[in-house]
Amino acid sequence: MTATIEVSNLSKSFKGKPALQNISCFIAPGEMVALVGASGSGKSTLLRHLNGLATADAGTVLVFGIPLQTDGRYHSNVRSLRSQIGYIFQQFNLVNRLTVLENVLIGTLSRTNWWRSPLRLFDKEQKLHALSALERVGILEQAYKRSSHLSGGQQQRVAIARCLVQGAMIILADEPIASLDPESARKVMELLVELNQERGITIVSALHQIQYVRHYFKRAIALRDGEISFDGLTSMLNDAKLQTLYGLAASELVMSGHGELLV
Repeated sequence: MTATIEVSNLSKSFKGKPALQNISCFIAPGEMVALVGASGSGKSTLLRHLNGLATADAGTVLVFGIPLQTDGRYHSNVRSLRSQIGYIFQQFNLVNRLTVLENVLIGTLSRTNWWRSPLRLFDKEQKLHALSALERVGILEQAYKRSSHLSGGQQQRVAIARCLVQGAMIILADEPIASLDPESARKVMELLVELNQERGITIVSALHQIQYVRHYFKRAIALRDGEISFDGLTSMLNDAKLQTLYGLAASELVMSGHGELLV
């Protein structure tokens, strides 16, 4: 089976301090994988390397079996691969002065003629596609509001709708619920699970909140000091295992986030 994402011996340092050390992992098509770790463990850094937002010092990242980067160099097909990878940020990464619909339409820019993009001259088909995506994530009625007027949970769903319009077959989510209240966090996580099950979208999400990892993910990759310290079933990642892996820092994972999980 060709991996959706395959990472081999990936290493990265910042000012001489290792951020990623010999990372290797295989993520199958349609998998939903959580990246777990305390602050500074390397979760966000790894995600940024998976879609080419950053280049490594050494190692290889393959997407759909095609090289994205090798030893700090992007391959010529990096733009094509990126167009298939959606990215969700903790702070939503929306343009506040634009409407919700316009923010979702940004997901079409990789397929829009260059002379149309700066003027936001989207055609009827693109707009209908964006409205359909907003309906799927449950906020169609917000389409013509400015993004800044939405709640955090609604803004995160706009970001997910943008990934759908992009046609992403992979969604990388960097702490997507860290800024949300428990109810909004639950809705966002349930939406990601539904898209994974309905459309086969591969999802890799960095999370602090171990209670959400255990509830929504079957597989977790735990990072510590830029190295993989665990890769397996989340059912095996109990409090005792976290204590072994992280020591005192385990409390950041067990107690962080939103406390009691709403289901």
